[in-house]
Amino acid sequence: MFGYKVPAPDQAMLISGGRRGQGGAPFRVVTGHGKFVPPVFRKVRFLTLAMCEAEVAETCVTRQGISLTVRAVIAFKVGNDPESIVNAGQRFLSDQNQMSILTGRIFAGHLRSIIGSMTVEEIVTERQKLATEVLDTSKAEMAKIGLIVDSLQIQSIDDMGSGYIDAMSAPHKAAIQRQAQIAQAQATQAAQQAQQEAQRAQAEYARQTAVVQAEYKAQIDRAQAEAAQAGPLAQANAQREVLAAQTELAQRAAELRQQQLVAEVIKPAEADAQRIKLLAQAEAERMRIQAEAAASNDRVALDRMLIDQLPQIVKEAARGLAGANVNVLNGADGLGEIAAGLVGQGLTILDSVKRSFNTPPAQRDEPIAIEAEDTTDRDER
Repeated sequence: MFGYKVPAPDQAMLISGGRRGQGGAPFRVVTGHGKFVPPVFRKVRFLTLAMCEAEVAETCVTRQGISLTVRAVIAFKVGNDPESIVNAGQRFLSDQNQMSILTGRIFAGHLRSIIGSMTVEEIVTERQKLATEVLDTSKAEMAKIGLIVDSLQIQSIDDMGSGYIDAMSAPHKAAIQRQAQIAQAQATQAAQQAQQEAQRAQAEYARQTAVVQAEYKAQIDRAQAEAAQAGPLAQANAQREVLAAQTELAQRAAELRQQQLVAEVIKPAEADAQRIKLLAQAEAERMRIQAEAAASNDRVALDRMLIDQLPQIVKEAARGLAGANVNVLNGADGLGEIAAGLVGQGLTILDSVKRSFNTPPAQRDEPIAIEAEDTTDRDER
């Protein structure tokens, strides 16, 4: 719309003419919204609220009298509050580039002042302290011109070739180098140890692999040997079983043959022997019975013969006495006694002959056997 103005988000719109602004400012400040500005009667200008930066390269002298060139970068902007915008607008609205130039000069002055109160060692080792002090001393002055500083960074510190900073850093460099060498040596040692550990691990792995491979090979060889022996072993076992079966069959055949031999030869032979034995026993018994019968008959015949011959025996005995010179003391009684003695002797002889015939041949006395034989011969005659 004609005459309606709207500032950008990083801008402040300054409207001059008409009523004065806040605090007696010669313009009114509008931010974040639009405003109808009548033409001719009002004039509109825009002040940037964006971030700006200023560089500082200043030669400063330290408390020790050492010259240093310090380079710094300042990040700043116009404050967001109306008072800061009014202060900045009154100073930089016609030439806003002057904000960086003026800011650099302000900080250069404060930087020289603060560095003059510090030593090189403090400046080098405590850069943040230096930046903080510069910011603190410049804050009030920057607020007067409507600017605020977001940050201050010390980029570099140069001793302008005097070698002071290098000399100052030499012990540290030496210590750092020594530490670096120690660290390098430790790292090398650690690397060597790690390499040795890795080599040992590789050797152990190779050993274990070789052992496992050897075990696998031994198992394979053993399996192959068992497989190679399986055929002959099976054949040998089969042959052994066949031989065992044949042996058992032969034993059974031998037992059967023995049984057949017993049945066909021994049993019949034993039966024949028993039969012959029985026959012999029967024959012996028959002969014994016959012998006993014959002996009995002989004894009867002998007794009869002796009885028949007894008178003759007595007669012969008496005949022997006839030529003998015998004195008979008691007469007829003495002769009777002699006759009775002769008869008794004959009977005694008869009993002796009987006993000899009743005694078995092995127990007989030879003379009696002869007498018996002679008697038999006499009978036969």
